[in-house]
Amino acid sequence: MARQIQSEGEVRQVPLPAEARARSSLAHVDYEDCFLMEVPQPDERTAEQWARAVLEDAPAPLQRSLRSAWRSLGMRIGPVRGDGFVLGWTVRQSEPDVVLLGGTSRLGMQAELVLERQQDGLLFATLVQFDNPGARTLWSAAVERAHVRAVRYVLEKARARWH
Repeated sequence: MARQIQSEGEVRQVPLPAEARARSSLAHVDYEDCFLMEVPQPDERTAEQWARAVLEDAPAPLQRSLRSAWRSLGMRIGPVRGDGFVLGWTVRQSEPDVVLLGGTSRLGMQAELVLERQQDGLLFATLVQFDNPGARTLWSAAVERAHVRAVRYVLEKARARWH
């Protein structure tokens, strides 16, 4: 099923580039989405610093809402801040241009977030592996649409804080 790519302001949904998808450590990717957020001077911070700016610098109510949603999906999340974690997601890889965050759910899915610096902005992708049919059904029926709206919202709010 082909998904419609949406465009709205300086945050737009785009196809996931093969290079970004190849960064995943998941055994297989069953779901993916990707957004490009235009920011001036994306090289002023490392990818991990950008991830922290998007997630950890969000207003406290938004952070609590995100963590609550992740917990409702059974995600095993770590500390809000600290070495090796970005708002509870484990840092699996961190290089100047890309950070790979990962998490595992008790409900039978694994997820990764990829934030990559691009020439004209930041690429933010979500990749999910379903380890059982129930997890796939839950995602398709109850999570996917809300997830896409939430990611767009978080990125738009982050961009607004920087302007």
